[in-house]
Amino acid sequence: MASEDPDRLSADDARILALESAEITGHTLKLIVLEPDTGPLDLDALRSSVAARLPGRPRARQRVDTSGPEPRWVDADDFEISDHVRRLAEPACVSRADLWRAVSKLMSERLDHDRPLWTIDVIGPLGDGREAIAVRIHHAMADGITAVRFLDAVLWDPHPYPDSGQVAGPGIRSAPAKRSWFAEARRMPGAVWRELVSRGSRSPFDHPIGVSREVAFTVAPLAELKSIGKSRPDHTTVNDVLLAIVAGGVRRWLGESAAGLPRLRAQVPVSLHHRTESAGEFGNRDSFLNIDLPLGETDPLERLDRIARETRERKLLGDAEELYDLFHALGRTKHLGSAVERLAGGAREFSLSISNVPGPAVPVGVAGRRVEHLFSSSEPAAHHALRIAAISCAGSMGIGLCTDPATLPDVARLAAAIDDSYAELRRAAIG
Repeated sequence: MASEDPDRLSADDARILALESAEITGHTLKLIVLEPDTGPLDLDALRSSVAARLPGRPRARQRVDTSGPEPRWVDADDFEISDHVRRLAEPACVSRADLWRAVSKLMSERLDHDRPLWTIDVIGPLGDGREAIAVRIHHAMADGITAVRFLDAVLWDPHPYPDSGQVAGPGIRSAPAKRSWFAEARRMPGAVWRELVSRGSRSPFDHPIGVSREVAFTVAPLAELKSIGKSRPDHTTVNDVLLAIVAGGVRRWLGESAAGLPRLRAQVPVSLHHRTESAGEFGNRDSFLNIDLPLGETDPLERLDRIARETRERKLLGDAEELYDLFHALGRTKHLGSAVERLAGGAREFSLSISNVPGPAVPVGVAGRRVEHLFSSSEPAAHHALRIAAISCAGSMGIGLCTDPATLPDVARLAAAIDDSYAELRRAAIG
């Protein structure tokens, strides 16, 4: 039997590539804010450093060829590092608002499919001497976990925690235990009912979107998020706290209209990468849980406890793994698989996506300059006009918000509302 083509896009990666449309660009963005310095970052030195670290990461020098019956990775023969590591032409980018506008523009621009599907854009210097780096990676090349691997592989300065060749940390799972076919068949209907049939409230974000993007960012201290979770009587994770903060922020942002939304369903991506994987692997392997955000609840601690109870139940039942297996099984029957995916992505199945990816646990730097903040931004989707993405980095959690401003303008006000929600929850939980 002929071996499987290693350069053919996986089913997950090909499905994500096919989601591109006139409105959907298909990439994620990581925003890195560097500490101030007396001069601008040396672009040539950065290019040389990145280029020297690309060997061994073959996807970083390959493009997607869609001329055949199935998309494949092929070598980009005309690869030039200057096409991928650039200084963004934004001469008047001096303030935080200017930076957000520059990143919004990058979020709306497509990656060139004739080249490898990633770019690194240096932005600034800003008025205070800081500089930013915006890294765009197409989702067909990497999901959240593998995008973090990419940053570690090609961008972060070497640090005293050598790459063991295996990934570790939050969000990385041990290989799942084998279950019998009968056990799987008994578990599946419950997961389908909980995640795909029990529909949420009508979504305030159920609007068509265009290609324009508007971003905003905020930061929360990771130690305090952990303290809030530890203050509760039952096991409560940092991700539960994040969901509760977002729920409070959205409640404030929507104002009086939130009163008609007793619950708002959030889709929470769940990484299914395993510790046995090589750190050099790219691609997608994730599923999701649908969690109800109780917007009608006025008590921030009760909001948190209700969210934590639901996530504990879903994790215990293994819904994310069950749905991953279901979609892959149905994907073998093209039309049936597509129909179920449309159901899972419907506006009444969930209102917004809230992701949380573990970034570096230790301080990292680029070109000798410490990374002050790390943020993630993922684009919204049709009938899901708000997207929220969080990523941790050495003691802080960066939270990125992305909308279509024609549909949901003034996302900066939501960032401020999330700040207020965090302060409210912190006061209630730990004083």
